[in-house]
Amino acid sequence: MKRLLLAGLVVVVSVGLYLFQPWRLFTTVEVDEALPTGPSTTTSATTETTTKAAAEPTAKPAAGPEVLATGAFRSHEHSTSGQARVLRLSDGSRVLRIENLRTSDGPDLRVWLSDQPVTGSWFNLDDGRWLELGELKGNKGNANYAIPASADLDRFTSVTIWCKRFKVSFGAASLVTA
Repeated sequence: MKRLLLAGLVVVVSVGLYLFQPWRLFTTVEVDEALPTGPSTTTSATTETTTKAAAEPTAKPAAGPEVLATGAFRSHEHSTSGQARVLRLSDGSRVLRIENLRTSDGPDLRVWLSDQPVTGSWFNLDDGRWLELGELKGNKGNANYAIPASADLDRFTSVTIWCKRFKVSFGAASLVTA
């Protein structure tokens, strides 16, 4: 009987550790990606053109990315700070750049664009339409996330660090047109 109880306790503790991953409260994944200046995806043809253009002197410096929208993160389920910028690159592609991010590490964190407003509630950002841009690359620092060409940025007015496992926002930013 004691062995059965002990085995049951081991199973419950193991499942709890898997689901909640409490050690992530004490871990930091830092990322520092450079500000994007060119295409968000690279092909061999693009690489050849870029290499050739780089070898030839130009009369004027290349323009940086165009800022389409900006926003500051506010805390929800976890203390979160940083800035979000939607950028249009020289090839017309768009990127969400998250800068100076500071939030907790957690299980199954994603970067989402949402059509819901950023409020004091951390549960509403999945109520309407949302678009996942990928897994959070790091809970501290600067990172870039490609935005699909089909994404309607007039519709998606906020960005959130979303915990998919527990269906809560760690933090979010309203995107204001620049």
